[in-house]
Amino acid sequence: MQKAQRVLVLAPHTDDGELGCGGSISKFIEEGKEVHYVAFSICTRSLPKHLAPDTLAKEVKEATRILGVSNTNLTLFDFDVRRFKEFRQDILEELVKIKSSLQPDLVFMPTLNDIHQDHQVIAEEGLRAFKNVSILGYELPWNNLTFNTQCFIKLNENHIQKKIDALSAYESQKQRSYLNADFIRSLANVRAVQIGAPYAEAFEVIRWVI
Repeated sequence: MQKAQRVLVLAPHTDDGELGCGGSISKFIEEGKEVHYVAFSICTRSLPKHLAPDTLAKEVKEATRILGVSNTNLTLFDFDVRRFKEFRQDILEELVKIKSSLQPDLVFMPTLNDIHQDHQVIAEEGLRAFKNVSILGYELPWNNLTFNTQCFIKLNENHIQKKIDALSAYESQKQRSYLNADFIRSLANVRAVQIGAPYAEAFEVIRWVI
């Protein structure tokens, strides 16, 4: 993990990356690692009509800024929500371009056991595009039928607080139960108890290249 200096986070939709590995992003930035964040949908066509189409684009920029991700390291696409399977080849081609330009040491993406149709596409095509790169699958418990806690990243209070602060930037999504600060902290506590740390995030090892 110490040798992974260029980290790539793949988020099917804005906020997925922060939910799955926001604490780790904060820790990596603190350690001086180069973190890139790619969201494949800003959900323009699925937002309530009273919200501006670029609402989530603005919110993800603020959320990732709070975590410490440079605006130049943030890439946003706008594939239609719940229709990623129709654009599978386009998404794969974008992933291949990203791999070629960034050459990441470590990739975070949804677990292969995620049941959300868009998350499945990013996980499956991510596995194809980054076939020579270490990949960790992050957990989104409300979408995971199963989740193997094979890797843990130890975190401190400031990392979890940054994650909570980042997610609070999503004003348009604040009604969602999984954005609740108590839930975020509780899950980090559960993972911490498993390894005897103050806080932690857990991941599935999809591929590990040594």
